[in-house]
Amino acid sequence: MSTTLPNNLRARPGALSGTGLSSRLPRRRTALKCVHWAMAPLIVWFLFVTPSVVLEFGGQRAFRIHSNIALVFVTLSLLWFADYLRRGLAGRPGPKLPRWGRILHRWLHRLLIWGLFGVALTGFLLGLTSAVVLKAGGWLPFAPPLDLERANEAIGRVHIAEFYMLAAVVVIHAGFHVWRHLRLRDNALRIMAPRALHRWL
Repeated sequence: MSTTLPNNLRARPGALSGTGLSSRLPRRRTALKCVHWAMAPLIVWFLFVTPSVVLEFGGQRAFRIHSNIALVFVTLSLLWFADYLRRGLAGRPGPKLPRWGRILHRWLHRLLIWGLFGVALTGFLLGLTSAVVLKAGGWLPFAPPLDLERANEAIGRVHIAEFYMLAAVVVIHAGFHVWRHLRLRDNALRIMAPRALHRWL
């Protein structure tokens, strides 16, 4: 008697090991490029559109939209940070970079990722020290309020300063890669830009 299973009952390669699912997911560099370009407009948004501005011009409804955008920002920040902790930096300094450029490349990326995590962390601490339950997006409570007024005020100042320092790192990061692309001609911008834009770079 044959012990061979029919083709329709055989396990597909990777079905049990999980490689079938992983093969359907985008590659790490592709996923990080998407996160990278999604974060850029969000940072610009929060740099110029503060909660007080939103409330003044749009009221509570606009504030809920603003809060949901913040939730997206924090989620992407934590995913990027988790990927960094698990697998390290994805980008490697190009061969044309001088020694100081390779060092700057490494530290700019680390500052960017840790800065994003720091902003998310102080945002959580704002909720933790608040007098009321804060809800991300107006619907997701993210920390039990401990009603620590002085700590909340201090953390709020740190949170704001931290975000502006992060924005400065982003500007330096962008300027560094533009310099590489134009001065060293190492196609630094093409590496991160979508293919549709390559003809103009």
